[in-house]
Amino acid sequence: MNLKRLFLPICLVGVTLFASAQETMKPEDTEVWQPVPVVIDASVGRAPSDALILFDGKNLDQWESLKRPGEKADWPVHDGVFTVNKAAGDIRTRQEFTDYQLHLEYRIPTDIEGEGQARGNSGIYLAATPSGQGYEIQILDSYQNKTYSNGQVGAIYKQIIPLANPARKPGEWQVYDIVWKAPRFNADGSLKEAARVTAFLNGVLLHHDVKLSGETLYIGKPAYHAHGPLPIKLQAHGDKSKPISFRNIWVRPLIANL
Repeated sequence: MNLKRLFLPICLVGVTLFASAQETMKPEDTEVWQPVPVVIDASVGRAPSDALILFDGKNLDQWESLKRPGEKADWPVHDGVFTVNKAAGDIRTRQEFTDYQLHLEYRIPTDIEGEGQARGNSGIYLAATPSGQGYEIQILDSYQNKTYSNGQVGAIYKQIIPLANPARKPGEWQVYDIVWKAPRFNADGSLKEAARVTAFLNGVLLHHDVKLSGETLYIGKPAYHAHGPLPIKLQAHGDKSKPISFRNIWVRPLIANL
């Protein structure tokens, strides 16, 4: 049997039926009117109207001490900026989140000293567990500062190397925009869906819907432990370099089926 001769007529019939269906459809047959996307004010220079402001330049009321849960975060606020207080330890949001969009700006001091991991080290824990662990995306001075690739700025710490290094010079403000999808767990505590991250630094894509292997560990392999909604944490790293500063932080909780 000549399969080529048989295949051609079948293809022609398919094309004819498709063309016929297209001719009988109206433009409105493929219009979808519901649901209507929520209208959000996204004026330039301001947080979206549906965002929760985590730092407005005035106070740290949305944050608490990790060492002393319930107590206000003891990091100094000045001139619309707050700065890490290494002696006071990490801080975390009072509110817990599942999936969200996060915007955060940070600045490495102009006169930063040290090298490698001991130079402007901090981190954003996208979900911080009560044990002090969680899922960290690195903050570090990676402008002409060599370190291991899965520990430089933008890395999902000790897990995923960023696609690029768009770090600006110390003294310049740097901008993170992150989409976090929390992991899901089965009733028995086993992993149902891994956590996922999309992240930009200074407008450059670092991670595109990457899948995490578990919580961040300094030593050892990452692993998952069942949990629900969790706070966001900012790290007061124990290195001896001058502390970094933050401003303009907001979060948009997203629908659970993101």
